[in-house]
Amino acid sequence: MLQQFADWIAYSLLGLDAQTRLGAAIDFFFYDTTKILILLFIISAIMGIINAYFPIDRLRNYLTSHKLYGLQYFFASLFGAITPFCSCSSIPLFIGFVKGGIPLGVTFAFLITSPLVNEVAVAMFLGTFGVKITVIYVISGMLLGMVGGFVLGKMKLENYLSDWVKKIQKDSQAEAAKWETEKVSFLHRLPGILKESWGIIKGVLLYVIIGIAIGGAIHGYVPEGFFQEYMSKGSWFAVPLSVILGVPMYANAAGIVPVIEVFVAKGVPIGTALAFMMAVVGLSLPEATLLKKVMTWKLIGIFFGTITLFIIILGYLYNIIL
Repeated sequence: MLQQFADWIAYSLLGLDAQTRLGAAIDFFFYDTTKILILLFIISAIMGIINAYFPIDRLRNYLTSHKLYGLQYFFASLFGAITPFCSCSSIPLFIGFVKGGIPLGVTFAFLITSPLVNEVAVAMFLGTFGVKITVIYVISGMLLGMVGGFVLGKMKLENYLSDWVKKIQKDSQAEAAKWETEKVSFLHRLPGILKESWGIIKGVLLYVIIGIAIGGAIHGYVPEGFFQEYMSKGSWFAVPLSVILGVPMYANAAGIVPVIEVFVAKGVPIGTALAFMMAVVGLSLPEATLLKKVMTWKLIGIFFGTITLFIIILGYLYNIIL
């Protein structure tokens, strides 16, 4: 339905040709922008309802005060793996988790894993590369989320969240406490929850538009052969170079799997190709633009730098064992 809406705007209303790069870029822009804004509103409303009725303070206190031996990172990564979101679509849930006071390391575990692993990409991997590589891909993607979330959580980076999201946290907790004290009914709480969700939409709208516009331009205009030329080199720097080249790209895991298949068929080492894929789906300029509303540039740099390092290490390991 959303794709039909985007197609109607790009190809019927604006009269663009679907076979041109401009047409593909504009279609991509309207589809992704609409999808992310709808997701953000729905998830913000759901998290508002949960915050109003579920003892989120107890959950937060439990996660921070009990030794769960890493299970909290496992479940966050597992949840990320079963949600079919790209890096930008994961941001609404990330905002919801942060708003609810879930520990930052746990939210990072979700944010890292969600775009890397999903059921559609797994099915395509099975058909393209077989069981062995698919299993290694899924396990390593979840491990990357768990380890990345754990490392980032230990850095105590909460102070580097943006003032905007800190205010949302504070207002949400204060309003939930007020409703609980006054025993406000759900019907009377709902307008406030929806108003807050709409406020979040307005707060990130500019960042969504800029981020998806960048993604649309990349999606429509960056030639794949440019990347393949440099990734095919067998030198030691091919893996880090493939990760650096992948960051400006923007696609979901399912969309990039056919490209990876072509790369491998043309001689690109599979570890290098998978590292490129992880950089494309797990780190992107549009994602960084969206995250700017939630994080300071320093926190974005730490997040991107940490995950980039882990992806490079995985790329080398893939080339050794596969």
